[in-house]
Amino acid sequence: MEDVLGDRRLLVLTGAGMSTDSGIPDYRGPGAPARMPMTFQDFIKGPAAQQRYWARAHIGWSRMRRAEPNAGHRLLAQMDRDGRLDGLITQNVDGLHGRAGHPGVIDLHGRIDRVICLDCRSVSSRGDLHQRLLVLNPGFDQIDAVMAPDGDVLLEETDTFNVAPCAACGGRLKPDVVFFGENVPKDRVAECYELVENAQALVVLGSSLQVMSGLRFVRAAKARGIPIVIVNRGTTRGDDLATIKLDAGCAETLTEWARDRAESFSQT
Repeated sequence: MEDVLGDRRLLVLTGAGMSTDSGIPDYRGPGAPARMPMTFQDFIKGPAAQQRYWARAHIGWSRMRRAEPNAGHRLLAQMDRDGRLDGLITQNVDGLHGRAGHPGVIDLHGRIDRVICLDCRSVSSRGDLHQRLLVLNPGFDQIDAVMAPDGDVLLEETDTFNVAPCAACGGRLKPDVVFFGENVPKDRVAECYELVENAQALVVLGSSLQVMSGLRFVRAAKARGIPIVIVNRGTTRGDDLATIKLDAGCAETLTEWARDRAESFSQT
């Protein structure tokens, strides 16, 4: 990596593999649970679909909210403080980059710790909603279920779950994240493209780039002719665009790179 990146300032794009060391499953890595995410079109079909989503998400949030930033998140925050980064775009919704002390993160797909009302569009805290759901569904968060990558769990029996309406208008609540079938807001996409346009190099960490929302920025970087480094366990849709592809974990790669840089500086 050092031979390719040198002293360039970096734009970083992270995916689910960035958070596996924090205990959050990824989508396509070895041992990843089967994934059948609810689409936006399914979610708005009616109360039964929303009941199914929130039952699974209520248990998932009980666990996901306890996840802590790992060494990779902390190293990226330190690199930003050291002036090594020109920006960070994440496809993750877990908010761990921000909790690691990284300011100005672009949360491409939104944040799971916020809730939006589909009717009045008010945005509120997921923590507040969680407390309301605990009252409406005592003990439900203790059900044993396998954690899934989207912040929910694998659970079939959801018909006894009580869904909380919007506290402001009584409308339908949805996590403030981009579901499959929704589009990333145009202003957010434009901000990401501007970062790519000004970047000296792009580093992709923990993303298989299977969805176009992230792959398009790698293609834009390739069109500009800047170096592209991809670190991910397994193949990605951007492998043929990369200057270097490393089949490795994010935290371990960043830790090794930081150590090598420190040793290099100490010898000069």
